[in-house]
Amino acid sequence: MQLHGIHHLTAVSANARGNHDFYTRALGMRLVKKTVNQDDVSAYHLFYADGAASPGTDLTFFDWPVGRERRGTRAIVRTGLRVAGRAALEYWAARLGEAGVPHGEVREVDGRLQLDLEDPEGQRLTLLDDGGAGPFHPWPRSPVPEAFQIRGLGPITISVPDLAPSALFLTEVMGMRRGRSYAAPDGAGEAVQVYEMGEGGPAAELHVRVEPGLAPTQPGAGGVHHVAFRVRDEEYDYWVDRLRRLRIPSSGPVDRFYFRSLYTREPNGILYEIATDGPGFATDEPLEALGERLALPPFLEPQRAAIERNLKPL
Repeated sequence: MQLHGIHHLTAVSANARGNHDFYTRALGMRLVKKTVNQDDVSAYHLFYADGAASPGTDLTFFDWPVGRERRGTRAIVRTGLRVAGRAALEYWAARLGEAGVPHGEVREVDGRLQLDLEDPEGQRLTLLDDGGAGPFHPWPRSPVPEAFQIRGLGPITISVPDLAPSALFLTEVMGMRRGRSYAAPDGAGEAVQVYEMGEGGPAAELHVRVEPGLAPTQPGAGGVHHVAFRVRDEEYDYWVDRLRRLRIPSSGPVDRFYFRSLYTREPNGILYEIATDGPGFATDEPLEALGERLALPPFLEPQRAAIERNLKPL
């Protein structure tokens, strides 16, 4: 039994309206679910994805009134967003430049072309050429032409001060395989180690930076809360039982209504989630109308009026 790739990544914003504007307008992603943090209903939980709200394409945000992240190690430090081809990256370099979005140059890293950028709160992102491999579901209403739209997530990069315990956890607990290494693109720290899931490729890779000289990250806006890995619906119970058998501390089963979750922390403190592909975001809304209204799971529906009063309009 193995993980199949990246399911979603959840980051932190302190500006829901600005966040919504950047990811839907500047990056052209689709808001596929406007809901709340199920553990803190005062906060939005916004999900941006492809046109079909496919697992593996969801970049999500908690809206919390917090200061900026203080960057460091023991954290998820960069999120890959896949596009197809050099022409797409050149389009994005021009688009970001015109919009005044901080970004680097198109360059080759680990054998792939990529373009680094930051959102208005300092969220570190990379547009990466995935060669057009795998399924793609464009959003017809995106301001970005179909050929250049973001196709999904991956790879995800974490930073740890000590590789050994994290590597052991990834291979022996999470069942990933060590793939290769490459020089850190900024010349700092040790070689970046690549761990693969499923069929591999950028949608199924976790990249590990080893940076023992850094202080731990202080969480905040512009940072990342957790990364989730994909399992098929019928594989979920196996992973619940596996962590229990290995005596790995975890959340135990959690039903998020749109998918089932299981949370655990790796030895350097980074939060991982295992999440099912189903039932999906069209469970309570038509696919064509996703994200247009506040969606609440059934157990929160009786609180709708109070929840809506406390949320800021987007």
